[in-house]
Amino acid sequence: MIVRAVHWDDRAGVELRAAQRLEIAERYGTDESEPGPAPTADDMTAFFVAFTDDGMPAGCGGLRRLDEAEGEIKRMFVSRAHRGTGVSTALLGRLEESARELGWKRLVLETGTEQPDAVRFYQREGYTPIPNFGYYADSNDSLCFAKHVA
Repeated sequence: MIVRAVHWDDRAGVELRAAQRLEIAERYGTDESEPGPAPTADDMTAFFVAFTDDGMPAGCGGLRRLDEAEGEIKRMFVSRAHRGTGVSTALLGRLEESARELGWKRLVLETGTEQPDAVRFYQREGYTPIPNFGYYADSNDSLCFAKHVA
């Protein structure tokens, strides 16, 4: 598997993000489950896609700069066919590495109450619960986490 930086509009990334949105809609019963503005090419600092050895896109994740020392993980997703194969760990490791390269000290993220698998994964990887922040502050479906990466 290789985790490669790609442009936000890269076809593999677009397809993976679309699959993520479909899964989120299934879990929450609505297409309108995102409390804040959706990420765009203009506000994403970095975006990565994990590819299998035979070149199949398996997962994605990105970083959005919040300030000089902190970034937010956005659109972290692994396709159902590739879960349990180490893709999420490889992607998260690359996101954390990129954050350190950018000089960030901490990463934050939001996931949801209907994503217990994501909650378990982030906690296993050292992310701890924090109060809901920013657009998620008043969201009853949001769970927020942070990790110092520097």
